[in-house]
Amino acid sequence: MKSGVPARYAEGLMAASKDRDQRVTRIVRRFRRRRMRRFERTFAVTTETRVLDVGGTAMNWEYLSVPPRLVILNEERERPDADDVRWVAGDGCSLPFCDGAFDIVFSNSVVEHVGGPERQRQFAREIARVGKAYWVQTPNRWFPVEPHLLTPFLHWAPARLRAAIARRFTVWEWITRPSPDRREFYIEHFLRDVRLLGPAEMKRLFPGARLIRERLLGIAKSLIAIG
Repeated sequence: MKSGVPARYAEGLMAASKDRDQRVTRIVRRFRRRRMRRFERTFAVTTETRVLDVGGTAMNWEYLSVPPRLVILNEERERPDADDVRWVAGDGCSLPFCDGAFDIVFSNSVVEHVGGPERQRQFAREIARVGKAYWVQTPNRWFPVEPHLLTPFLHWAPARLRAAIARRFTVWEWITRPSPDRREFYIEHFLRDVRLLGPAEMKRLFPGARLIRERLLGIAKSLIAIG
């Protein structure tokens, strides 16, 4: 099939896209490895520590040197239960567990996805209810690069301008080359559901928590509430 693009040029575009994907993946993994090791040290995690990961995946837990007694809750069960991981389908704003059921409730880049302010308050209350301790990470609203669409300053624009820009071009789609369906779904989810938080809002959601700032080039890239 003729595409109108010389084969050598098309191969170059594919190689460049793959190289960009690999660089982004390496950066993400470096931050997550550092974060998970910090989590492990903070709570002195052992094989008997009961941990609930709200909205997560198995990938983060590969960075721990000691596997805890892990339950992962997501909208759908990602995998069958294994010896060291139990999978549960559920809503992070209405957790199907009793008070204090876990030693630690963990959440990584989820609270900004659950919806508006009331949903975020419900999410925070549920985490504090079912965990004896918690660790909740979220991207910092005041970091200049929007972390989902990777487009500088996009999240600071007024809603109408933000939508107009996102539907035309984002750095995320330039890097990942998503299918049209995936592109439409992800951008509309960003515009409809994503609500980034700053330090003051995180402190209101998790009163009494210790707030850690993860920095990149001296600027707080993400926030972690530890309680």
